[in-house]
Amino acid sequence: MKARLVAAVVALAAAAVGGNPGMATAAPPPGACGRTEPASPVVTELPWAQRTLDAQAVRRHGTGAGVVVAVIDSGVDSDHPQLRQPGKVQRGQDFFLVGDLPGSFDCVSHGTGVAGIIAAAPTPGIGFAGLAPDATILPVRVSESDTTDGAAQAIDPEVLARGIWYAADHGADVINLSVAGGLDNHYVRDAIRHAVNKDVVVVAAAGNAQEGAAPGGPTYPAGYDGVLGVGAVDMAGNRLPSSQIGPQVDLVAPGGGVLSTMRAGGHGYRDGTSYAAPFVSATAALVRSKWPGLSAEEVVRRVLATATPAPGGRDSAAYGAGMVNPYRALTDGLSTEEPAALPAVERPVPDPDEVRLATWWEDSTSNARLVAILTVTTAVLGALAAVVLVRGRRTRWRPRRAALPPAEPVRDDLPDEMFLVPPPPAET
Repeated sequence: MKARLVAAVVALAAAAVGGNPGMATAAPPPGACGRTEPASPVVTELPWAQRTLDAQAVRRHGTGAGVVVAVIDSGVDSDHPQLRQPGKVQRGQDFFLVGDLPGSFDCVSHGTGVAGIIAAAPTPGIGFAGLAPDATILPVRVSESDTTDGAAQAIDPEVLARGIWYAADHGADVINLSVAGGLDNHYVRDAIRHAVNKDVVVVAAAGNAQEGAAPGGPTYPAGYDGVLGVGAVDMAGNRLPSSQIGPQVDLVAPGGGVLSTMRAGGHGYRDGTSYAAPFVSATAALVRSKWPGLSAEEVVRRVLATATPAPGGRDSAAYGAGMVNPYRALTDGLSTEEPAALPAVERPVPDPDEVRLATWWEDSTSNARLVAILTVTTAVLGALAAVVLVRGRRTRWRPRRAALPPAEPVRDDLPDEMFLVPPPPAET
């Protein structure tokens, strides 16, 4: 029964695209989606994340042209007004449903939101735009869920691994994985190793299951070697309470109340590390576009070296290297050479003549100070002796006693009576 249903879905999808597998279609094939989200209202304001990262200034230095970013997610709605430019979203591939279906449709907006943060085209009257608007999106559909925490629960690890292999083998320069879970799956691990060996920059969300402030264990695929793990911060630059803490966090990016594109048109506000990761993927695309000769490892080093320090300090378990800074990543001058070793300190051998002269001067100075002290002391004692001699001769060396005041005679009678008013008249 299930096989017949899948076959019917594939047949309908082929009819919808006119039998041309290279043609992208944004409308979900009939029966492909369990549910679809309706269109959202358009938001015209400039979002805080784009203001914080100074996206308009960034575009003056790079736009990500010529770089392919694979969004391995729930698909991407290539009909969104800011994603429908020719060539912006490739056909891609759907690994969630059986058959040769494209990845360029989305049932739940998760992948469309990630793709918009990376490459949505600037549009007059709309403040939101992608950080690397000229990058190309390769949509790889591996899920129909808008929550990708827990690879074992939301995404089949084998399907995820197939999507990663496909992206690495079909021209992806950067892979964005807005998925996280505690399961270390060998299929996914091998796929990540394959992508890293193909010189692909792999970026993954750190996860949204943090409880308390104590670091937890690693999450995957962010915890694999060669993967840039991304945590999420709010408008104030503080870690979202749900953003996981641990060794998988290499840096952070805006992830609280960030605006992005939604399927079928419009925009919506989203939270989580899933939406922080594409800011880092876009930054990697900008760097790869400006310096196409850099290896993936060198791109990662530049992104980490130019991050803005965060409240947790450098290389903390919650913030990693700090907040991603695409402007600095494009403009800072960095040296690729290792720091030169400091030469050994050589103590000079003293010249015997100079040592002898310095000793003589030191001894002479000490002797001069001693003579000066003795001279001053002698002069003071001589002056005191002269004063004593002169005063002694003047008094003929007789002791001088102070004259005592005359003693007041003792009075036996009381003093006259004093009146403050005239005395009374005498009696007659």
